[in-house]
Amino acid sequence: MTEEPKKIRAAILGASGYTGAELIRLLVLHPNVEIILMTADRKAGQPIETVYPHLTGLGLPNLITIGDVEWPGLDVDVVFCALPHATSQEIIKGILHETGHGIIDELMIERPADYANAIKGSVKVIDLSADFRLRDTDVYTKWYGEYHQAIELQKEAVYGLTEHYRDEIKKARLVACPGCYPTAALLTLIPLLKSKKIKKDGIIIDAKSGASGAGRSLKEVNLFAEVSEAMHPYGIANHRHSPEIEQELSLAYGEPLMVTFTPHLIPMNRGELETIYVTMNKEQTADDLRACLIDAYRDEPFVHVVDEGVVPATRHVRGSNQCLIGVFADRVPERAILVVAIDNLVKGSSGQAIQNMNIMFGLEETLSLRQAPLFP
Repeated sequence: MTEEPKKIRAAILGASGYTGAELIRLLVLHPNVEIILMTADRKAGQPIETVYPHLTGLGLPNLITIGDVEWPGLDVDVVFCALPHATSQEIIKGILHETGHGIIDELMIERPADYANAIKGSVKVIDLSADFRLRDTDVYTKWYGEYHQAIELQKEAVYGLTEHYRDEIKKARLVACPGCYPTAALLTLIPLLKSKKIKKDGIIIDAKSGASGAGRSLKEVNLFAEVSEAMHPYGIANHRHSPEIEQELSLAYGEPLMVTFTPHLIPMNRGELETIYVTMNKEQTADDLRACLIDAYRDEPFVHVVDEGVVPATRHVRGSNQCLIGVFADRVPERAILVVAIDNLVKGSSGQAIQNMNIMFGLEETLSLRQAPLFP
């Protein structure tokens, strides 16, 4: 009788948030993964079904605090950090080093703790927060108002935009998953800037996301009466995803550049749509831009350029790891309009994290991510 291969043992830190719940929903379908540990400090001691009834009956471990994790000797292969920004760095430093400098719960540093002989060997970490996305730690401090607590690890962190950093992700032990807004913008713009199809100046990204993009913590601005039957921009001219977008687009173009990026909150649970305005270089047409994107993503399982005249919509990707891109000629000469749709919780977060995990462990990249979008 053939022995079944050992499953990848996964821990999810911050399992009670939206991205944590989405990780669970997708990972329970993964044939090579077993979830062995889940933390959620405010919900500690509870089974996951009391927090998320839609996850009932999955045989998952109860939620515990990060401080109660018995790190020494813990047999784990991959850790997903779905914690709030500015709380992952010391945790990850403790996981990847033999000693650390503290245990952080979902809200604050709670108490010092010794990580000696914590998790050793080939453990891999996939961070869904912004803590390792910005390559320059001074830029991180400027935009997040916190000094970076793991500068040495930042030097080795790989930016987890799967389709453009696949080779680096294969060899990484720490992957920083992109934000949802950057994911959609970068997948659309990187091939066009690399090939010099468009100018680096004058790029406008008009982005809209469902309320889940703001997280699950209680905030007045996210109350039903504040969100329902309304739409509003936020983070105007100072949203923290701006430097992340500019960082990666500047690398693609080979020169520093800036974009105009404005996000909006719209009254739906999940989904993200970006309308991007660009100026084409001379003799380029919208058809040339479309051809460039088709060529860039011809062999990609999750990124698709829709046919001419088809308009991507959030309902076309809901619940899936798909990214749909449309290209349109503007009536303004030399301008083009790009429309991109993703599910902010899947391709914009947890799905992309699992896609990266599959690559890191040499698995088929699409495992547990083949779900067709949910419609209507």
